[in-house]
Amino acid sequence: MDQDALSRSSGKKSASLHIVVVEDDDSLGLLLTYNLEAEGFTVTLVDRGDEAETLLAEIRPDLVILDWMLPGVSGFELCRRLRAREDQRDLPIIMLTARGEETDRVRGLSIGADDYVVKPFSVPELMARVRSLLRRSRPERVADRLQIGDLSLDKQTRRLRRGEREIHLGPTEFRLLEHMMEKPGRVFSRASLLDAVWGMTAEIDERTVDVHMGRLRKAIVRANEKDPIRTVRGAGYSFDETFGKP
Repeated sequence: MDQDALSRSSGKKSASLHIVVVEDDDSLGLLLTYNLEAEGFTVTLVDRGDEAETLLAEIRPDLVILDWMLPGVSGFELCRRLRAREDQRDLPIIMLTARGEETDRVRGLSIGADDYVVKPFSVPELMARVRSLLRRSRPERVADRLQIGDLSLDKQTRRLRRGEREIHLGPTEFRLLEHMMEKPGRVFSRASLLDAVWGMTAEIDERTVDVHMGRLRKAIVRANEKDPIRTVRGAGYSFDETFGKP
């Protein structure tokens, strides 16, 4: 099996939902990985069905996004094999396929896929389907609202409150805060924040992160209020995991 896939999966954080993407189209695989990681998920990308089968015999992710046509073992056959296993029968699976005929959709769902998305598809729509399926299978792990201490961030309405005070943030500052609140205590380098918030292809100096972090702090901290953001010298930034605790 691909050693990179194993190393990525073994580094999974327990606080993050883990999604395995099985896709042999390199560009689509990278696109899905980037967007899922930007949503706060841990992602393992595999490009062969037989390698995915080996991986899934060793780990238990929270969801699998599975292409229909794969080298080694087809996505259709892999889904059938997973559903035959006692420990994988309830594993959430979304099938991706270029097949759009009703008979193919019925066939995919009949072998146990939970959802079926036809290529080409809208990435935001797929992200919505992922969250919808996870809400049903892992309701305790998926939330539209992040609450830490007196800070309450609503992902759906894009609103932030500190106690009774509503705080107005620009879209970049909001995404920075959201990204850090999803993993309190984790230290994010400036480069990783650039990738997550601005995108991998953005040609922006890392000092831009410092500028936006300064704006974020100015908006959420008043007078003697505690600053929930830690600057870790030589490393980056972190949302203080002790924030709001006695």
